[in-house]
Amino acid sequence: MTDDNPTAREIFEVCVCLGVQRAARGLARRYDEALVPAGMTSGQFAILSALLRDDPVPLTELAGLLGLERTTLTRNLAPLEAAGLALSTPTSDRRVRALTLTNAGRDRLESALPLWHAAQADSARRLDAGWAAVRPALARLA
Repeated sequence: MTDDNPTAREIFEVCVCLGVQRAARGLARRYDEALVPAGMTSGQFAILSALLRDDPVPLTELAGLLGLERTTLTRNLAPLEAAGLALSTPTSDRRVRALTLTNAGRDRLESALPLWHAAQADSARRLDAGWAAVRPALARLA
């Protein structure tokens, strides 16, 4: 590849960002398909699983954990709250909302776990280097 005038194919073949985005979209589609019987998407699974804890978690903290903007998380939480799977409550600082997983959310997450485990196993098989090697590399990119 010449640095000054690369072709579209050359950029596609070497661009880390494009490669990771493409892989992420394909991976999300596979997880979404796997989670259909549980009635959730991979993004909803990520949110619900991040709420699987004993104490409420502030919205900002959850957004940071998931790598989402607060507004994006708020938008994605709306259907989960409407379905009674997650609950948002004000804290002593009324500017801060805390989130908890409801009993219905725990039940839904429990029904999704076997489907998620199967998607995990499939994804792990597809990784030649193994997830243990890939995860730290992706974390460095993030």
